[in-house]
Amino acid sequence: MIVLLWIVAAFLPGNASAASSEQKEAEIKSRVEVLLQSMTLDEKIGQMTQVDMDALQDKDDLRKYALGSMLSGGNSAPPDNTAKGWAAAYDDYQSWALKSRLRIPLLYGIDAVHGDNHLYDAVVFPHNVGMGATRSPQLVEKAARITALELRGTGIGWTFAPCIAVSLNERWGRSYESFGESPEIVVPLGAAAVRGFQGQDLSDAHSVLACAKHFLGDGGTTDGIDQGNTECDEATLRRIHLPGYVSAIKEGVESIMVSYNSWNGKKMSANKYLLTDVLKGELGFKGFLISDWAAIDQISPDYTTDIEVSINAGLDMVMIPYGPGHTNNYVEFLTSLKRLAGDGRVPLARIDDAVRRILRVKFEMGLFEHPFADRALTTQVGSAEHREVARQCVRASLVLLKNQNQVLPLSKKVKHLAVVGRSADDLGIQCGGWTIDWQGKPGKSNAGGSTILDAIRKTVAAGAKVTSSRDGSSLTGADAVVVVVGELPYAEMKGDRSDLSLSAEDMAKIHRARTVGVPVITILISGRPMILGAALDDSDAFLAAWLPGTEGQGIADVLFGDYRPTGKLPRTWPRNMEEVAAGPAAKNPLFPCGFGLSY
Repeated sequence: MIVLLWIVAAFLPGNASAASSEQKEAEIKSRVEVLLQSMTLDEKIGQMTQVDMDALQDKDDLRKYALGSMLSGGNSAPPDNTAKGWAAAYDDYQSWALKSRLRIPLLYGIDAVHGDNHLYDAVVFPHNVGMGATRSPQLVEKAARITALELRGTGIGWTFAPCIAVSLNERWGRSYESFGESPEIVVPLGAAAVRGFQGQDLSDAHSVLACAKHFLGDGGTTDGIDQGNTECDEATLRRIHLPGYVSAIKEGVESIMVSYNSWNGKKMSANKYLLTDVLKGELGFKGFLISDWAAIDQISPDYTTDIEVSINAGLDMVMIPYGPGHTNNYVEFLTSLKRLAGDGRVPLARIDDAVRRILRVKFEMGLFEHPFADRALTTQVGSAEHREVARQCVRASLVLLKNQNQVLPLSKKVKHLAVVGRSADDLGIQCGGWTIDWQGKPGKSNAGGSTILDAIRKTVAAGAKVTSSRDGSSLTGADAVVVVVGELPYAEMKGDRSDLSLSAEDMAKIHRARTVGVPVITILISGRPMILGAALDDSDAFLAAWLPGTEGQGIADVLFGDYRPTGKLPRTWPRNMEEVAAGPAAKNPLFPCGFGLSY
């Protein structure tokens, strides 16, 4: 009878727009409680389990274990990596989940951190460091809204974004995921991203569930070591790293990802004070907490202990990238948590609280009523309208660091423009990490969009000569040289650096251009400030372009004066590696946070 009552309640038509928020909340609460009462312990634990696409051993496990969530990690995608292919795969997984006894739909998550960046034909926006340079909550919200639309075109309704880390050290390999070095920059932009993703109503077909990350202090680890130890007192932790979460919760964020890092030696996944007392208690967070990729495994050498400690600390859902045949896999998680509950080591009340939070969000999202992909949105992925917004983001993100003798903007009627550097014509480098692949990779990594070289050739007047070379070996007769240098793609863990100097190869390209005796314009593609040395002196003009994404036309807009630069540094630009260690407190930076020239 209880199951029947729930099924009837779950599918009753309702006029959500006419109901007050209080009425809607009461209705959802009632539906959650009816469903919760009908669930077995196995089904409850299934809702707390998130399995990676590549880890799922058998699609029937979605039914068998009543699994509540799936994700696609950095390198997991369907064989057909198009919008149609993703939508078909998502609907297939969802259909298996709906074969479970209670037909609870699957919540599918993905790291759409600068557009739907796993998807081959999606629009890729600048990474957050570039969006921080725009200082524009409006553009951040627009970018998040388009990301939501393109995600929903694939069926997926949950993005692991925004990252609201305050990054204090450029050596950190995730620096580009941060909007900036201070909460004054991060707070308004993080809040804008939540608004863009979630919209006015999570049940809207154009909205996706946002996930603020990574709680807490991920950008403040000693020496910028990824997954390292943030060493500071609580007052400092609250002053620098907590404000972004306060604002995200006020904007209604319904999921938060718990960080890998430790705070004064204690893993965040084990920190009951911060997860339960502060986040859920003091801040009143009503959504659910998700772990990072196998993050609980770092608590201790014993997986059962990891589960016990993390769930009791306040984690509601655990991300598990491994399947049967590997240690710490999802079947082991399910059986271990059931045993812990049976032994009283994890209270049933704690499990009920976790499941209650997860189900509440699923009801708020309208997943029970609309579990499958909206194919009308699938055709909008990669549209010209979406690319135009990304182009606006790119040009607003560029920071002009130098413009000696006003060599910029260039004339579209330039007779001969030489373009130098591998990065000038490489969409993969331009997009950076978290683009198709977890670490990103050079090459034609995405359909659509334009490289910097493409955009320059499209922008110059008819008859203008544009030549290109990777090494700058052919510069004879050029009236100006554009040199594009910078970092190759990377992401977390592998992106940590002890030396941020430009490569000798890049320095040589800029110096070779300098010897020609014509204006040299250097464009830096990077996820963070680099140590420039003589490169700045050898350049007449210098643009920090960050990791701009697929729309290189936004860079050409600035080069040729169709848009006057407005970007401001989102972080202090260090003069040397000693000042990198000092972070925002550097006494003699090359450029201060907030610096940016214009025409």
